[in-house]
Formats: sequence, C-alpha cells, structure tokens
Amino acid sequence: MRNYIIADNQELTGYALQSLLKRDEGSAVFRAVDKAGLIELLKGHEDAVVFLDYTLFDFSDEDQLLIVAERFSLSEWILISDELTPQFIRRVVYSSHQFSLVFKDGPMSEIREALQAVSRHTRYLSQRALEAIISQQQDDEKPDILTATETEIVKAIALGKTTKEIAAERFSSIHTVTTHRKNIFRKLGINTAHEAVKYALRAGLIDASEFYI
Repeated sequence: MRNYIIADNQELTGYALQSLLKRDEGSAVFRAVDKAGLIELLKGHEDAVVFLDYTLFDFSDEDQLLIVAERFSLSEWILISDELTPQFIRRVVYSSHQFSLVFKDGPMSEIREALQAVSRHTRYLSQRALEAIISQQQDDEKPDILTATETEIVKAIALGKTTKEIAAERFSSIHTVTTHRKNIFRKLGINTAHEAVKYALRAGLIDASEFYI
C-alpha cells in the first residue's frame, strides 16, 4: 500500500491528481492545505509520496522545504508547479534525491513517469527541468532574477493596483497573487512595493517610461 499526500491548493489540480492516484488500488490519498497540516500527515505516513506545488504552498523559502524533507527522510516528493526558477530547481536537485520535478503545463505522461520512478525509489526530472538546470549551469544569471509572471506582477504593483485587482486581471486567485508577491519580495530581499519597483527599474526588468514612483 502506498500513501500519497496532495499539497496543492488548486482544486482542479487536486481533483485531477486524486482521480489519477485512486487508480492505484490499495493506495490512500490525503490532502494538506498548509505546511502544518502536511507535517502532521507526514508524521503518520513518513514514507508517503508528496505532490507539492511549492509556489502556492506556505513554505517561506526552499530552506524550509529542504528541512521538512530531511526530517521525513523516507518521504518522496514530486514538485508540480506552473513556474519554478532555474535557481530553485538546481538548489533542490543538488540538495536531495527525494525530489522529482514536473510542470503543470507538461503532458500527463510526465506525471505517470514520475510516479513510476518514485515507485522504484528513483528520481524523475522532466525535460523542462533538465533544460533549466543546464541553462543555469551555462548562464551566469543573477540569483535575484524574476520570472515573466513575477515581472508582470511588479508592473501591476507599480501602477498602484491592489492584489485583488491584479488577481482579477490575471484570472487568478488572491492567494496565488499574494504568493507571487511574497516570492518577489523574498528574491529581491525587500519589504515594500516601492522598493520592488525601484529594484526592477535599476535591473532593467521594466521600462521606466511606463511607470511612476
């Protein structure tokens, strides 16, 4: 019997994963809505396979994620997200063999392949994850660089839009935008929207003619 924990706050993704995992007869599928709930589930199922959307869950940084994984060393993790930075991917992959990586916009076959890999206690990295690692090794890019989505959110913040307005424009939840905002501030080492825009302008991530501070 294999235990699975879905740590993903998107209802559609959670439902799809539950439907896929329940095909494995004898398996048990649990849902975690936050980090505390995830840890409690892992206490009772230390060898579980965890499906985690890191970008939407309440881990403040990758260090917290790695600490939890190390604490439950028998667990195996399949990270499934819309966007993961090359820096994050490289850090996680080099730090622990517990992590497999796939992307939500990838083919369903990758999730099946990841499940097959963890059933053999091996790691699975999607082609996109491998390309990101290779790109990071070849490119001496700054660790503070923002993703395309994060840059767009910085632009919206610069225009004075609220989290609710940004979420509505992007057809996203307020939680998703809040998480992106938290990630932006963490990457840039800042605390205010004013600092975020100033940094983006200095780094050339946005066009100064479009914004005001």
